[in-house]
Amino acid sequence: MFVSMLASTVVSTSLPVIVHDLGGDQAAFTWVVTATLLTTAISTPIWGKLADLFNRKLLIQLSIVIFVVATAAAGFSQDPGTLIAFRAVQGIGAGGLAALSQIIMADIISPRERGRYMGLFGAVMAVATVGGPLLGGFITDTIDWRWNFYIAVPFAVAALIMLQRTLHLPVRPKTKARIDYLGIVLLSTAVSLVLIWVTNAGSDYDWWSTETILMVGGALLAAVAFVIVELRSTEPLIPLTLFRDRTFTLAVIASISIGIAMFGTSVYLSQYMQLARGATPTEAGLMTIPMIAGLLIASIVIGGLVTRHGHWKPYLSVGGVLLIAGSYLLSTIHYDTHFVLVSLYMFLLGSGVGMTMQNLVLIVQNTSKPSEIGVASSGVAFFRSLGGTVGVSVMGAALATSATDLFGVRKEDIGSAIAKLGEKGAAIAEQLQSGTIPQVSKLPESIRVIVEDIYAQAIAHSFLIAVPLAVISLIAIVFLPNIPLNRMTTSERAAASEADLATITTAEGMSALEATGAEERTDAAPRGSAETAEAHADEASAHRR
Repeated sequence: MFVSMLASTVVSTSLPVIVHDLGGDQAAFTWVVTATLLTTAISTPIWGKLADLFNRKLLIQLSIVIFVVATAAAGFSQDPGTLIAFRAVQGIGAGGLAALSQIIMADIISPRERGRYMGLFGAVMAVATVGGPLLGGFITDTIDWRWNFYIAVPFAVAALIMLQRTLHLPVRPKTKARIDYLGIVLLSTAVSLVLIWVTNAGSDYDWWSTETILMVGGALLAAVAFVIVELRSTEPLIPLTLFRDRTFTLAVIASISIGIAMFGTSVYLSQYMQLARGATPTEAGLMTIPMIAGLLIASIVIGGLVTRHGHWKPYLSVGGVLLIAGSYLLSTIHYDTHFVLVSLYMFLLGSGVGMTMQNLVLIVQNTSKPSEIGVASSGVAFFRSLGGTVGVSVMGAALATSATDLFGVRKEDIGSAIAKLGEKGAAIAEQLQSGTIPQVSKLPESIRVIVEDIYAQAIAHSFLIAVPLAVISLIAIVFLPNIPLNRMTTSERAAASEADLATITTAEGMSALEATGAEERTDAAPRGSAETAEAHADEASAHRR
C-alpha cells in the first residue's frame, strides 16, 4: 500500500508543472488524474473476482509489478497523451493493490481485531500522502519532475521481497476459474463513456447535444446490458445478489461520496495552493499537511477504539458529519482566505475520510460470506474509486467552465495589467490565451493577483459539488445495520461453514474451533467435542430461522 500511495501522491504537487511543461490544458490535467482512477475503478472488482479464484499472494505481487513498471514508464512521456496512457496502465495495478490488500487482511485477521490494523493502513496511507507531495515538490524544484515517477521503484522491490518471505496464507481449495469477460467489457464501456462525456461537455460540445445523447445513451445501454449479463453469469464480476445485503448496499452508497471527498478535493487542493495562492510544488505539499494530519489521527485513533470496544457506528456517523462540514467550508475559500481557516477546513475533511473510508470495508467484510469476501471487499473499493473518478471529472469540468467564464469577466482587468508590462506582457497574454495551465508563481504581481482570484473562485465552486453527496453518505451511514463485529477470521469462518458455525460470534461458538487469528483469545472456552459442535450448528440454524 505504501508503494501504491507513494507513487500516486508523489506527482500530485508537481502535476500543474508537468501538465504545463507538456503543453496540456485543464482537460489534460483532469484526465491525467482520471485515467488512473478510471482503470483503478474498473480493475478493482476484476482483481477481487480473481482473488476468489486464484493464488492471492501471486496476484498482489503481479499487481505491484504492473503498477511500478507503468509508473516508471510514465516518466519518459513527451506529451499529455502518452502520460495519460501510462497512468491508465498504472491504475490497473493500483486496483489490484487496493482490493487484494483488504482481502488478504481478511484472510488472517478477524473483523473485531481488524480495526487497529485498519488504523495502521490509514497511517501508512497518511505517511505516504504527507511524504509523497513533499518529496515530489522537492524533486520538481531541485532536480526534474520526471524523477517523481522513478522514486517508487526501490520501495516496490523491497515490498516484493517482503511479501515473498513473510506472507503465508492459508491453503484454499482449488476451484475452476470462470472469468466474466463480457461483464468486464460492458462495465468498462459504461464507465468510460460517462467520464468522457462529463470531461468534454461544455467545452468540445454543448451539454445538450447529439454527442451527449450518444454518449449518455450508450452508457445506459452498456449498464443495462451489464446487469443482464451479471444476472445470467455463473461467475459474475459483481454478483448483484450482494445488493440484497442492506449493509453492502448502504456501504456502497456511502463509499461513492467518500471517494469524491478523498480524490477530488485532494487533487484540486494542490491546484488551489499553486494556482490560487502562488505556491511552489514544495510549498503546496507542505500546505496540504493539515488534511493528511486529520486522516492520520482519525484513522489510527478510531481504528484502535473500534478494536477495543467493538463499536463502529458512532465513529462512522461523526465522520459523515465532518465530511459535510469540510466539503462545505472548502467551497467558501478565496485566494486571500486566512491560511489558518483553510487548514482547519482541510483537517475536518481529512478526519471525516479517516473515520469512514477503511471502516466501511470492515463492516462489509464482517457480514459477507467467506466465499464472497473478495468480490464484496473489492465491490466497496470499486464504488469508492468510481465515485472519486466521476467526482474528479465533474469537479474538473466545473473548474474549467468557471475559470473560462471568469477570465472572460476579468478580460478588461487582465488587458489593462498586461498593457503596463510592455513587450513582456505579450508573451504572458499568449500563454493565458493558449489555454495551458499557467505557472502562477512566476507571473508578475499585477497579473498574478487577478489569476489567483479567478482560480480560487473556480476551485471553490467545484468543491461545492461534493456537499450534497456527503449528505447522502451520512444518510446511508445512519441507516447501516449496527451488527457486532465477528471474532472469526475469514479462514476460520470458511472452515466452520460446513458445521453451520460461521454465523456464531459468541465465545461458546468459538469453542468448537481452534483460533488462528493474529492475537491470543482469552475469552474462548476450552475446545469442545464433536457433539458440542453439532449442538452449536443446530443452535445457529435455529437462530437464522
